[in-house]
Amino acid sequence: MSDRFLSLAELCSRLETRSFERPPALVSNAHVTGLGVARALARHEIPVIVLDRASEGVAPDSEAVEFAAEITYPLDDLEGYSRDLEAVADALDHTPVAFGCMDEWVHALSETRPRGVELSFAPESISAVLDKTALYARCADLGVPYPETYRLREAGTEGEGPPVRDAEVAADELGFPLVLKPARKRAFEELAGANVVEVCDREAYNDVIELAAEAGVRLMAQERVDVAVGEDRSLASYVPPAGEPLAVVGNARARYPASYGTSCVVDRVEDPTLRDRGLSVLTEAGYHGISEAEFVYDRASEEYVLLDVNTRPWKWIGMPVAAGANLPMAAYADATNTAAPAVADEPGDVRWLSVADYLRRLADGGRDVLSEPEWRSLLRGEVDGPLVTSVYHPGDPGPARQLLRTEFGDREYYCAC
Repeated sequence: MSDRFLSLAELCSRLETRSFERPPALVSNAHVTGLGVARALARHEIPVIVLDRASEGVAPDSEAVEFAAEITYPLDDLEGYSRDLEAVADALDHTPVAFGCMDEWVHALSETRPRGVELSFAPESISAVLDKTALYARCADLGVPYPETYRLREAGTEGEGPPVRDAEVAADELGFPLVLKPARKRAFEELAGANVVEVCDREAYNDVIELAAEAGVRLMAQERVDVAVGEDRSLASYVPPAGEPLAVVGNARARYPASYGTSCVVDRVEDPTLRDRGLSVLTEAGYHGISEAEFVYDRASEEYVLLDVNTRPWKWIGMPVAAGANLPMAAYADATNTAAPAVADEPGDVRWLSVADYLRRLADGGRDVLSEPEWRSLLRGEVDGPLVTSVYHPGDPGPARQLLRTEFGDREYYCAC
């Protein structure tokens, strides 16, 4: 476990006198997703260094983390971020492997290709998947269903994608309420405080479009899907440069908040159709790396539609790991040309739980989907399967302690995952 959150200079100084048996992993961010990646790699004794702009995340306090340090935030200074990462690489005795756990870190790694750093994904194929307009164009070519969507002339129409409409025409065709979705979500999230915005009238619709246009953020108008609650499914996968992908389908049984909220409970399920659809999009894009393809069940069309693909680890990355598909370790093994870990012949039944988000859901009147035996397992600290948790673990208590500090302390901290 890292003893404290270091400055970059302190980190480099310590690394210059430290040797590792295997190349370290450089993981950004240092919150829940970064913690999931660190714990996955620590199963195979991979040293992990977490890097973030803030010290309040839960990962630095984990036993799975060797060092934690501050790094320049790429949305503030892209070149500064790249220089910082190169300085870390120069201080190490191995070539490190970088994992980006939020869109901005992935884009920064892809765009700057820091010297002396191996990437855990194929940077040249990121835009074809992470950019929503390019993603939907590919879905149309492959026959993968996605919600009715229009690019807006008032908010950028570069590249290929869904049909282009004037904002007024798009609103007339979709009707209210509708969803406004950016081509690249993190810049919009910094701007609007959310990665999608649901609007119920023309005034709110025009306000968001104007905000995006002034900031140069490309925006699309999309139908508000009549989602079957509790039926969301995602393909969790690692697609290698060659060979068979690792893939597990997860069902988000509960979210908080209920509309467009974060996953609280995710179950592993069998769904060969969605597996094939998700992998077809990734394969056609030439992408290799870790990703999550998000589908929702549209009650109106009675089929699953693809909303998004995250070309990176995400909040419930621990679910496929617990099911026998250690996606971070598979990516690390390919990046370092070492033997990949054994994969379970049959994925196990796993339920992943974000305790903090789930308790918020229950306090807000949400339905309890945990069984009595699962509650007893949780309270006994039996969270190594079939029930697994995002942060809390009795064998690694530091992250839960840090989460309590930020939840009940006087310093605000926000990170989507």
